[in-house]
Amino acid sequence: MELAYIPSPSRGVLYLGPVPLRGYAFCIIIGVFVAVWLGNRRWIARGGRAGTVADIAVWAVPFGLVGGRLYHVITDYELYFSEGRDWVDAFKIWEGGLGIWGAIALGAVGAWIGCRSRGVPLPAYADAIAPGIALAQAIGRWGNWFNQELYGRETDLPWALHITSAADGRVPGYYHPTFLYESLWCVGVALLVIWADRRFKLGHGRAFALYVAAYCVGRFWIEYMRVDDAHHILGLRLNNWTAMIVFLLAVVYLVVSAKKRPGREEIVEPEAASDGETAGDGEAEKEEDGPRPDKAEKADKTEKADKVASSDSSGEAKELKSGTGAKTDAKTKTGSDARAETEAEAEAEAKDKAGTGTEAESAGKKS
Repeated sequence: MELAYIPSPSRGVLYLGPVPLRGYAFCIIIGVFVAVWLGNRRWIARGGRAGTVADIAVWAVPFGLVGGRLYHVITDYELYFSEGRDWVDAFKIWEGGLGIWGAIALGAVGAWIGCRSRGVPLPAYADAIAPGIALAQAIGRWGNWFNQELYGRETDLPWALHITSAADGRVPGYYHPTFLYESLWCVGVALLVIWADRRFKLGHGRAFALYVAAYCVGRFWIEYMRVDDAHHILGLRLNNWTAMIVFLLAVVYLVVSAKKRPGREEIVEPEAASDGETAGDGEAEKEEDGPRPDKAEKADKTEKADKVASSDSSGEAKELKSGTGAKTDAKTKTGSDARAETEAEAEAEAKDKAGTGTEAESAGKKS
């Protein structure tokens, strides 16, 4: 009797009327949104523009889905093309079956196309999106829980996964929840990449290479625990060999890249950098260099014009003052002349009166 276990859902799809909501597809969609959200934040922190990650993801995600499905169908072709199987099922991606190796490989092709259209270096984009991809895988693995797949050997551990479906040759029982192991491992990989990127300033694709190498380590031992049918080569499952080869390639890239191109890219998106330089130049001119030459020349001209205007105003004032003085003198002079003329007239009248009086007196004497 099991004291504790992880139950499996009775079904992996819910219906809203005629619209099916499949748990597997829902987990994939949530994972994509988380990857784009985190990638966008990291891209902006590196000097890129908001929205660039999403624009490139429009290319990368469809390519990745096709690549993941192709890898699964090719490596497990007997599930779709053997006797008694329907090849149409190869297109039913919502029923599960995505190979991360094919998803990353073909998704990189889509990302390369998107990066070229935006003038963005693919390695820088890969570094920004790497932890988000790991988190997307962590969330996407819960889609395997909805489909009751991706489990390991039988176990009596308290966290055993209870498989209840007998479809596709499953035997109901209690198994290692390898989907959960891989989900937790991917969360750890995401945290590792974020920490190492901050600590060592990883660039030129090295953060992405670290993600690939770390994921392959976990995938190797988790794959070794699985009991579902798979192709074996020299006693190891095909995905074990793939994990080892990809791990070695990632490590080689890390070492070679660190020697040839140390450090991190200074510019990840040319357009964003040019905008920042323009704004920065304007601030530098204001704070350090003072006004620009053309502005200084304009200021000098304005100052000269003000001096000329001031000089003209002073001259006008002087002229006005001189004119006022002249008018005052003219008025003073006119007043003196008037007084002289009045005095002359008064004197003439007095003489006339005196003359008249004398004549009258003489006439009286004669008479």
